[in-house]
Amino acid sequence: MRKISVIATAALMAMAMCIGAAWAADEGPSLPTGLGDSGGPALPGGLEEESGPPLPIGMEGEATPTKSEAAGSGKRKLSEVLGLSGFWDIRAGIRTQRDRHEQQASLAETRLQLESQKRIGPVTSKVVTDFLYDGLADSRKIDLETGQGWMDLREANISWSPFSFADVKVGRQILTWGTGDLVFINDLFPKDYVSFFAGRDEAYLKAPSDAIKTSIFTDAVNVDIIYTPVFDSDRYITGRRMSYYNAMLGEAAGRNAIMQADVPNEWFNDSEWAARVYRNVSGYELAAYGYWGYWKSPGGMDAATGKATFPRLSVYGASARGQFARGIGNVEAGYYDSREDRAGGDPNVSNSEFRFLLGYEQDLKQISRDLTIGMQYYLEWMQDYDAYRSALPAGMPEADEYRHVVTLRLTKLLMNQNLRLSVFTFYSPSDGDVYMRPNLSYKMNDHWTFVAGGNVFFGESEETFFGQFADNTNVYCGLRYGF
Repeated sequence: MRKISVIATAALMAMAMCIGAAWAADEGPSLPTGLGDSGGPALPGGLEEESGPPLPIGMEGEATPTKSEAAGSGKRKLSEVLGLSGFWDIRAGIRTQRDRHEQQASLAETRLQLESQKRIGPVTSKVVTDFLYDGLADSRKIDLETGQGWMDLREANISWSPFSFADVKVGRQILTWGTGDLVFINDLFPKDYVSFFAGRDEAYLKAPSDAIKTSIFTDAVNVDIIYTPVFDSDRYITGRRMSYYNAMLGEAAGRNAIMQADVPNEWFNDSEWAARVYRNVSGYELAAYGYWGYWKSPGGMDAATGKATFPRLSVYGASARGQFARGIGNVEAGYYDSREDRAGGDPNVSNSEFRFLLGYEQDLKQISRDLTIGMQYYLEWMQDYDAYRSALPAGMPEADEYRHVVTLRLTKLLMNQNLRLSVFTFYSPSDGDVYMRPNLSYKMNDHWTFVAGGNVFFGESEETFFGQFADNTNVYCGLRYGF
């Protein structure tokens, strides 16, 4: 297991020079001919929406003005006249060690996000588009499903209220529900793990969905129903940008063996449904959930073609969140019904699972002002474990029946809350691996923000979930201008 002191030293040294180093890094090994862009391991279940938990921090009279105030006012008026808001962001990152399967640079990009929202009569339209230059991309061709290319359409939707008790939103949108902090059970909307592990803003962990959302409000309960006409998978690890453990090869792989996948993509046949029923009872947010679709990241394999697959999946769960002791507590559970192998005897399809989450967050003002702590316990319990072991091919690594993960988030605000220091740690005692996300964000003024951080992985074995990403440990920094 890597020593934390060694990683910390390397991280601090690399952080100081990461912008220049990342852009100058070598291009790494060439991509094997004919390999596609799909496949990869699934992240444990487990981040804009009105009644769910807030997304992690993302972006966002008339006295005679001074010259600087007048200039700022002019900029605001210009954005109002154009009807646009957004930001310009530049980021660079570098691995703290050599990965023979990947480029040394982990992040080298600049992006401009433009947002426009207009109301015409009863209808509101919203478009959020990212225009980006990715220095590590193999192609500039646009792929709106994977987010690759020089443009990523984040949102493009219209919304209205056909009745006083109902709202409808149609089009590309960001969807979130559940109670977990970077851990998901009943949130079966697409995630972007490549962005998450590379050092982009946390808001980019949420990938867009092309869906129809209907919300109904009554005195008894509120109901959300979401229909996705064609399956939206996660933007999962493929080996193109990050290496991973390839069970077929029995070792770590990356650009030398980019996993391909057979993704369900037939409109109206390969669709998804999700529903939530929720209400507030005595200050506690109670919810029940249902999902009918597919494993969001590859959950199986076609033995004939060797391609990763997305078996059919149904999920049923519930959650509660509210005041507990001096803070906020939450509990969430879900049953993952793997519909293509309910007996658990097919080694090419993920088994059904029971997942459980218990969390607590509190402001530690009695210890230090603007200091908060959040803790979570997460469990994955594989069903039909004996059948799984009996069907497992010889030589394949064996997963545990119970996978335990503990998380800890510490956040400190300084300098009139303009400086934010945080660290989020995942630790799995059953797998013996760790993932740490240190982060610094300094708001220099109303427009400019400097960010720096890292993604640190280590473990006892490259076969475990976080352990497999050890060679992807990286540090990054960036600058953002918001308008």
